[in-house]
Amino acid sequence: MNRRLLLASAAVVLLVATSGCLGFFGDNEIPPDRLDGNVTGEYNWDADADVYINVSERATYQAVYRFEGDELSLYRNDGLGTESPLYVEAVRYRYPNGTVVNGTTLIERGGSIEEQRDAVVVEPPADAPSNEAGQLAFTGQSTPKQFSLPTFVKGSYEIVLPEDRRVDVPILSSTRPSADRQSLEDGRVHLHWDDVQRDVISVRFYLERDLYIFGGILGVSTLVALVGGLYYRRRIAELRRQREELGLDVDTSDDTGRRPPPGM
Repeated sequence: MNRRLLLASAAVVLLVATSGCLGFFGDNEIPPDRLDGNVTGEYNWDADADVYINVSERATYQAVYRFEGDELSLYRNDGLGTESPLYVEAVRYRYPNGTVVNGTTLIERGGSIEEQRDAVVVEPPADAPSNEAGQLAFTGQSTPKQFSLPTFVKGSYEIVLPEDRRVDVPILSSTRPSADRQSLEDGRVHLHWDDVQRDVISVRFYLERDLYIFGGILGVSTLVALVGGLYYRRRIAELRRQREELGLDVDTSDDTGRRPPPGM
């Protein structure tokens, strides 16, 4: 009996381990072609904010994080409250002196980039100064009209929306937490937060043409409602007139107290 129980337990452990749920087995390395992929344009290393995020029209984004410490964990929260590794590619690290290296070189210099069960954990190169902040940049995936990400680093944020996207109409957009200010540069909205301490930052935006479409739909709906109301009132008036012509609206209130003659 004990032998059967032992064999069953071993089978369960083996099944869990081979599925990757224990996190001790399997390859945790991100493929080099993804890790060192080409960057579309350039990462903005010189932004004033601690975190600079450039959201593109192709539902991707470029993020640059300024951070100090031994590691930075990158993850997403799903609808069930659990964390999963954040998809990253084209990873770059910038030393405080301005030297930029790709992900493979970061690892060769004593750092690490591991895709663990619940996060991608990045450790800076061993030769990075411990008393100065370096910068980590990567490209990730987003959605067409909304950007949302945990705040891995607390501090100032700047998020740049794709061209012709806006956040001015509350029913079509939202920012959480509310941005401290926004500016328009070369047709793109820049949202600024001076000090983000919340766990998640989220922006829902719309195309400028969406506003015109929404306004057109609202205008047509209002017109249909007005025409329908006028038609309804006209029909009621016609029915009332027809009843009067047929004598169906004769007042019989005076007859309610009458009784039939005796014997009837």
